[in-house]
Amino acid sequence: MGKLDGRVVIISGAARGQGEQEARLFAEEGASVVLGDVLDERGEAVAGEIGERAAYVPLDVRREEDWAAAVALARERFGRLDGLVNNAGILRFRELADTSVEEYREVVEVNQVGCFLGMKAVVAEMEAAGGGTIVNVASYAALSGMAFLTSYAATKAAILGMTRVAALELAGKGIRVNVVCPGAIDTPMARPPGSFGVGDGTDDALDALYAKVVPQARIGRPEEVARLALFLTGEDSSYITGQPVVIDGGWLAGVSVF
Repeated sequence: MGKLDGRVVIISGAARGQGEQEARLFAEEGASVVLGDVLDERGEAVAGEIGERAAYVPLDVRREEDWAAAVALARERFGRLDGLVNNAGILRFRELADTSVEEYREVVEVNQVGCFLGMKAVVAEMEAAGGGTIVNVASYAALSGMAFLTSYAATKAAILGMTRVAALELAGKGIRVNVVCPGAIDTPMARPPGSFGVGDGTDDALDALYAKVVPQARIGRPEEVARLALFLTGEDSSYITGQPVVIDGGWLAGVSVF
């Protein structure tokens, strides 16, 4: 028996990185998964590899109509919807004084508005199913300042606030809402050129940084975040709602000097 037998879950940003690992793990644990992304070719390929318990839908999280299509696909293909992982997001490294309002708004639209629209889109279907779970994805940066991440940190902090409010409003409908706060995770988004202002953003430069500032001395793996999302989606977390859960190798605890 899988931990998610009979569950139907939408996962945004599921074509690669954390979302891909969540889709694969959830299916392994018995769930039917709807993978949403703007990377259509890659998303369709991942869904095909997962098999009959997976379906792909083009999903620009900024568009209400795309969310409606994802919910409709879950219902039509799998008969219900009782899970959402609001994973999609973008990251821009920029000093505050150099951040344009256009770039700031772009990050807000994807990360913050996208999360809001996802939660809004699934409530009625989850209530009809007798309840469900929403797992939002924020960041370590929502809880601790980090240079070059004004727009990103702001949107992730907003997700924390929305999660708490949603948990209060939806508890009576049998819907739990929690938020995952990853630190540095080894995904394509975390390794753009010049990230964190460290050299040219190469693997060696970034790994050296994480070895210094993360107590566990390494970058996290997307499958580790997927396992946390699985926990918050399954019955093992049945009495947890409205909570941020940090997964960062100890980064938030402080910086070791030894």
